[in-house]
Amino acid sequence: MQIFSKVLRDTDVRVRFSFPTHCLQHLDFAGNNSVDLYVKDGCGELRVIRCLKRNGVYDKPVLSMGWLKFVADYGLRVGDKVVLHREDDQNLGSQFMIEAKRRIMLLGEEAWGDVTRAN
Repeated sequence: MQIFSKVLRDTDVRVRFSFPTHCLQHLDFAGNNSVDLYVKDGCGELRVIRCLKRNGVYDKPVLSMGWLKFVADYGLRVGDKVVLHREDDQNLGSQFMIEAKRRIMLLGEEAWGDVTRAN
């Protein structure tokens, strides 16, 4: 099940990745302001990416620790897209899958292609 997709902005690739508040319903913070997400990437590697809820009236979540490594590993840039899916994988121990996409031209049509690891 897709939780969200987002086209990356400058802050997303340089600092932290913010995503829609309605996605909080899919995360279990257990009374804390942060939770470590066990995420399977497009290469099947298990990653741990920390999700924080901002303090204050507006709880907009952000991905912090582990996020910039994902950006670097996939060579992500402004205009690329990230898609997060809920996927319980008992063998790997992950709850989520993250995909990186890039705009491509295919037979004169714009499409989103998978981004593979840069290193």
